[in-house]
Amino acid sequence: MNHLERLLYGCAYYDEYMPGDRLSRDMEMMQKAGINVIRIAESTWAAEEPQSGVFDFTHVERVLEASHKAGISVIVGTPTYAIPPWLAAENPEVLAFTERGKEKYGRRQNMDITSPAYRFYAERVIRRLTECVQKYPNVIGFQLDNETKHYNTAGPNVLKRFTRYLRDIFGTVDGMNRAFGFNYWSNRVDSWENLPDPTGSINGSYRAEFEKFRRNLVTQFLQWQADIIGEYVREDQFVTHNFDFAWRGHSYGVQPDVDHKKASAALTIAGCDIYHVTQDDLSGKEIAFGGDLIRCLKNNNYLVIETQAQGHVNWTPYDGQLRMQAFSHLASGANAVMYWHWHSIHNAIETYWKGLLSHNLEENIPYREACTIGHDFARLSPKLVNLKKENRTAILVSNESLTALDCFKMPDGKTDYNDFFRLLYDALYEMNIECDIISPEDAESLEKYEVLLVPALYSAPDALLRRLSGYVKNGAHLVTTFKTGFTDEYVTVYPDSQPHGLTECLGITYDQFSLPKNVSLTAGDFDVPEEDRKISLWMELLMPTTARTLAAYDHKFWGRYAAVTENSFGKGTATYIGCYLTKAYLKEILKPVLERAGVWGKEQTAAFPLIIKNGSNEAGKKIHYYFNYSGDTVSQPYLHGDAVELLSGIAVSEGHMLELEPWGFRIFEEAE
Repeated sequence: MNHLERLLYGCAYYDEYMPGDRLSRDMEMMQKAGINVIRIAESTWAAEEPQSGVFDFTHVERVLEASHKAGISVIVGTPTYAIPPWLAAENPEVLAFTERGKEKYGRRQNMDITSPAYRFYAERVIRRLTECVQKYPNVIGFQLDNETKHYNTAGPNVLKRFTRYLRDIFGTVDGMNRAFGFNYWSNRVDSWENLPDPTGSINGSYRAEFEKFRRNLVTQFLQWQADIIGEYVREDQFVTHNFDFAWRGHSYGVQPDVDHKKASAALTIAGCDIYHVTQDDLSGKEIAFGGDLIRCLKNNNYLVIETQAQGHVNWTPYDGQLRMQAFSHLASGANAVMYWHWHSIHNAIETYWKGLLSHNLEENIPYREACTIGHDFARLSPKLVNLKKENRTAILVSNESLTALDCFKMPDGKTDYNDFFRLLYDALYEMNIECDIISPEDAESLEKYEVLLVPALYSAPDALLRRLSGYVKNGAHLVTTFKTGFTDEYVTVYPDSQPHGLTECLGITYDQFSLPKNVSLTAGDFDVPEEDRKISLWMELLMPTTARTLAAYDHKFWGRYAAVTENSFGKGTATYIGCYLTKAYLKEILKPVLERAGVWGKEQTAAFPLIIKNGSNEAGKKIHYYFNYSGDTVSQPYLHGDAVELLSGIAVSEGHMLELEPWGFRIFEEAE
């Protein structure tokens, strides 16, 4: 099943963690809040199998029975991401051997997901749990594992697999030696038996290929679990997983340890965990980019399986923010919003990662706000479920480039691929340009987009670069940045002029780059304040062939080089940004591209903190969300056709002045 009949609103629930028997009380409180789904079981293998081969699903069945009686649906998670002590004690080989050495028991996600012993016990508990829960009609789906990654596993079992993987690709060690440049520093390999441990290698090509291989381990592991669950799943049940993102104290960017696109093949509905800052810093950007990325994995609606209610101590939401966050997820195409978790835990490492209820387990301000969300979800579900989006702008992201740029770090050692991705994404977001986030596997369907943004495509095969060139030639508009077209898929620098494969399309070439010191950009055709023309981190000394210079370096010695160029190629245009510039300058560069492509319109008269999101509902009617991501009241004219505001029931026409309170929003359904 990949289609939902209603919006889901819920939380993770752990009867095993409770300080006492609260099950009836919790079900009553959930009903009052309009919670219609809970997730269970994924964290509690040791409770479900307290001794090897001794199964006890008491807590699971208690919750399933109580929730069924309360009319609450359940997603059952396989409990394989946190192994029980007996498993580590009896089979120490299941603990991963990583770059840091042998893992110790204690934390979660410390196992080798390729270990035959781990797989044996994991399959056994998955089957026993699934057999137990399938008699309950309120089980609507299964979650595979939890935020799965490769956990840096690199033991002998993994290295043997890696050797087979390389043999399948290259056939001979000579082929591998050529691809990776192993002649350097006598790294040349004489036989597969002498293949070195990649975790100690100085060869970036070799280490990047190992990371690609380890991402494949995650894909294979989730498919392995999906195949087991597939033997039991009913037609009315879905299979999902809660993908997470790169982490910088909150969800930040593309996950380096998982290829989300490939791994999502195991699922019927994609899911994710999105955590973000709140209070004065709440912007909606993390909600938006996470939703755009996950929605595009299967080109369908998705589930937010985890997000915060209170979370970190510095995330305690202002009044109204919990509502805004929930509906922000819907505006990106989510069909479910679920909190981690229902109650705050009274001990262990996540004691201060607070749930919807605080430690006293009583009604509180977030709970009362959640009641309004649950009731509005139920009331508006026919209008808002299965929202479809038809974006004309996309950003192409690449795990391979992310890894390669981690092997060859930027000069400051901190700024990375996700900073480049977020620079482009955040600029579009603040300009009210909605976009899809696609992967290289989606390159065959680029024509549905008028504009494609490509951050730092450092590692790319010739075929992908040719595809981008053809995309422009056929009439589309490409914007790409520094460090694009630099190396092949094995992170070997192309031995010709940069950017390889795109010199004709972009109308430029270069062979020098530097760190900018006291360098700014010329204003060119753009109205950019002087402070926003300063650049940092990286600069390429571009030499246009057929391209027009949009901005040059404002510098005594670098001034003869272009920094930003635009080229007409075939029926389209290609813009190249050869330096790390400010967001303000980037917006000025993007605006004329978007105008030429016809994706700049009246919605762009509004700008952050006023964010507008759009889609079509199942009745084919247009839905418009207007969000005020600020602590001040914002006035904004309504920009669309005659509609009904769904929260209030008030009819509006174009030009109607909206007064959006701090952290407020409106939802409109057009009449036609």
